[in-house]
Amino acid sequence: MKKFFFCGVLVLCMGISAQTVHPWEQYFHEVMTAEDAGSAAWEDTYDLLCELEQHPLDINRATREQLEQLPFLSAQQVEEMVEFLYRYGPMKSLAELRMIRSLDDSRRRLLTYFVIVLDNPDIQESSGKANYFHHELMATGRIPFYERKGDAGAYQGYPYRHWLKYQTTYGDQLKAGIVGSQDAGEPFFGGKNRMGYDYYSVYLQLNRWRRIETLILGNYRVSMGMGLILNNSFGLGKVSMLQNMGRPTSTLRAHSSRSSDGYLQGAAATVNITKGLTATGFISYRAMDATLNKDGTAATILTTGYHRTETEMEKKNNLKNTTFGGNVRYQANGYHAGFNLVGTHLNRELKPNTATLYRQHYAQGYDFMNMSADYGYVHHRFSVNGETALNRDGALATINSLSLQLGSEWSLMALYRFYSYRYTSLYANSYSDGGNVQNESGIYIGATWQPSPSWKLMAYTDYAYFPWAKYQISQSSHSWDQLLQVSYIKKRWTFGGRYRLRIRQKDNDDKTALVTRTEHRGRVSAEYSSVWSSRTQIDFGFTSFKEHEKGLMVSETLGFTYHWLRLNGGLGWFHTDSYDSRVYLYELGPLYSYSITQFSGEGIRYWFMARVNIGSHLMLTAKLGITNYFDRSTIGSSYQQINHSSQSDLDLQIRWKF
Repeated sequence: MKKFFFCGVLVLCMGISAQTVHPWEQYFHEVMTAEDAGSAAWEDTYDLLCELEQHPLDINRATREQLEQLPFLSAQQVEEMVEFLYRYGPMKSLAELRMIRSLDDSRRRLLTYFVIVLDNPDIQESSGKANYFHHELMATGRIPFYERKGDAGAYQGYPYRHWLKYQTTYGDQLKAGIVGSQDAGEPFFGGKNRMGYDYYSVYLQLNRWRRIETLILGNYRVSMGMGLILNNSFGLGKVSMLQNMGRPTSTLRAHSSRSSDGYLQGAAATVNITKGLTATGFISYRAMDATLNKDGTAATILTTGYHRTETEMEKKNNLKNTTFGGNVRYQANGYHAGFNLVGTHLNRELKPNTATLYRQHYAQGYDFMNMSADYGYVHHRFSVNGETALNRDGALATINSLSLQLGSEWSLMALYRFYSYRYTSLYANSYSDGGNVQNESGIYIGATWQPSPSWKLMAYTDYAYFPWAKYQISQSSHSWDQLLQVSYIKKRWTFGGRYRLRIRQKDNDDKTALVTRTEHRGRVSAEYSSVWSSRTQIDFGFTSFKEHEKGLMVSETLGFTYHWLRLNGGLGWFHTDSYDSRVYLYELGPLYSYSITQFSGEGIRYWFMARVNIGSHLMLTAKLGITNYFDRSTIGSSYQQINHSSQSDLDLQIRWKF
């Protein structure tokens, strides 16, 4: 009876309206697939968008590199915006974005959340009104109303997760701050964390100082070319690839999030040599987590950042990494070309277990060197972009894209990549189906059709071939991924639908042949936006491998906003046959909190969040989330096991601006 009661409540809620998420959060949700959900790169992208929302760019002073940080802009759109400002001078209002022909209505609205226009930049600069120090102090914590198995003694710290951030900015010229972060179960001012938090990030970023375009001291992230040798700045998913049309990036930014993976630590700078020619250089020295072999070599580099148990703490900071590199880049008249170089030295030999076939070509050794050339041409009707890279052994990786803007309705894109199974790079992060810039070749074709301001259709097909063995695949294999997504806007209503078909191969039980695994995933949604608004969503999945399995989730997001008060809530019912047919739910959370959860089995998820602004300086946020399972008496496994069928967490956040 309990499950039918909650299903009835859910159906009734579908008729209620509420305040939904910010438009950029809708974009983030719509372009994310199930595979993107667990990616650290997407969490970094989310942090970047949160940062830009809180500190929007002055569009009249923004550089090309700053505009390229926005993952939903294509190369044509960035080029046209830069050209517009050069030809016509500063914008007087954001309404002038309508003059950018390549910007569609949805991305134009999205852009307004990350850029501003000063009334008169020249007057404000001379009077000092535009540039003065802004300070922000933020504290966030999570309180669990349950006990994990590890909390009984295996975990060395308290069961609370919390983080603290202080940042000061001076206009858009200076940004400095410190972030301290603690996962649940990690010692705080105790054990091996006598300095307090388990992880710290300290950074100082200076922009546009004489010939120095960007200078960063402390922790930072770098993106060069299309990511074949270095990209720890943001992720490139398959749906978002259609948004930015395969645009390359050359960005340098401070690492101001609580993510403990992928960043560099030291100094980096981009210098304007002459018109159109820039040079970037960086050097980094940092400690990394690693699992060691008996002979003292490193078996694997760890990226989880967990240091809760004695075993996890023993793996902390036992590998030292020195990385250096940079690029020289020329960009003028639509053409761009760059040469990129990255070198890395480890104080311990990286020596993975290569007895298993699929690991035989993992990165190995003390020293690593990668170099590449990126190139392209951007026109308001089309763009060509690419990057070709070599590692120290001469193994090749290349990615090339062609995008076409056929009037205001059609845009097409084709992307080809070839990554040798012998190619390795410790910092590569580019487009792939298998998750790595290694052992893959394939072609991706995507299209966007917007016949009217109300209708928009997106589709892609992606075929990939893997010549070497992979995890659970002992021979050459292939995959085929296809997606169709449609949206319709009518006044305050937005309707959406998505269907995805993914075909992959895996070993049979005795590893003598490959068996096809077919996965179907779909989503339909209806959203009403006003002072009151709502979003109703149905997600479903069907997988066919050794057995046929189904999954379903029905969810509703509710809320209310009035000046200083914001209330949000959500309710979802899920039912899946197993973990293989799991479903995902994206939720609102406190600022800078990326919240997407996967569910399997049967149960309900409901949450409530309240945000209060006290004046213009203080903001308080509280969120209570509860998951009830109907098909089990325990949740999780190992030290994370909860001996109950329900899991409840309370998130608290306070932000003070001064």
